[in-house]
Amino acid sequence: MFGNYLVGLREGLEASLVVCILVAYLVKTDRKKALRPVWLGIGVAVTVSLAFGAALQFGSQELTFEAQEALGGSLSILAVGLVTWMVFWMRRTARHLKAELHGKLDAALAMGTGALVVTAFLAVGREGLETALFVWAAVQAGNDGTPRPLIGAALGLLTAVLLGWLFYRGALKINLAKFFTWTGGMLVVVAAGVLAYGFHDLQEAEFVPGLHSLAFDISGTIPPDSWYGTLLKGVFNFQPDPTVLQVSVWLLYLVPTLAFFLVPGRVAPSRAVPKEPTPHDTQDAQVTASAERSSESRGSGGGGGHAGDDADRLHDGARRAGEHPVRREG
Repeated sequence: MFGNYLVGLREGLEASLVVCILVAYLVKTDRKKALRPVWLGIGVAVTVSLAFGAALQFGSQELTFEAQEALGGSLSILAVGLVTWMVFWMRRTARHLKAELHGKLDAALAMGTGALVVTAFLAVGREGLETALFVWAAVQAGNDGTPRPLIGAALGLLTAVLLGWLFYRGALKINLAKFFTWTGGMLVVVAAGVLAYGFHDLQEAEFVPGLHSLAFDISGTIPPDSWYGTLLKGVFNFQPDPTVLQVSVWLLYLVPTLAFFLVPGRVAPSRAVPKEPTPHDTQDAQVTASAERSSESRGSGGGGGHAGDDADRLHDGARRAGEHPVRREG
């Protein structure tokens, strides 16, 4: 249940922050008339996300067992890929998210009402669809025959909405960079369990071999129906009798992903853009060619000595690093 709560909280909070940024910007810039199309776009995005989640849940029930397992496994792997990209993207760009959304909103305001609806829909809809897919996959992975996984995800989403409202009102201030770092790290652990579950589904659908090749079986030590077995299942998607493929996939995903995610300096890099080499060579060549032409023209007019001195000075000035532009003495 905790794992699904974390998924709902982490995913839902991103969508809540996007909504807060859009609404607060319009209010602070005294453009409240634009709130209606923005809320319309947000409402459509939420509706589409809920419909997508319902289609995943109820649509899969009409399939055969093998088809359900194949669909569930494929979507679980897809969800892990999306959420992994999202975790790294959010940690890298969280500091600049507000400026990016403000720019898009300004462009939409200049284009009209329809553009506002589309901008709000796309900004929230992307987060909503990712949330629906990963919550569904996490609930399926943590399914223990009770509604607790779904309740945990719902509570996480409600908490995210409450936190978003508190952010907007200014009643709550936290370090979002640290928040997304810690929750992102925990979400990588949850995603590893979802990924292993997805491959187990593909094994049950006979898409991938090795269903009966168990890595270990400690069901006697940690019964799945015990309170600690349920806790491990809810938090880490732990399975007491995983296959060799499940354990391999879990390790191959978790260890490098978590290590790379926790590398210091991954948060919103503020390093300056590398300075491109200045075209000294091009300028030098242009100045040199100009000097040579000037020397030749002046030389043909009887002032060759003076023109040669000018050309020498131009050559010397062009070779000196950092001096722009080079003035020609008349």
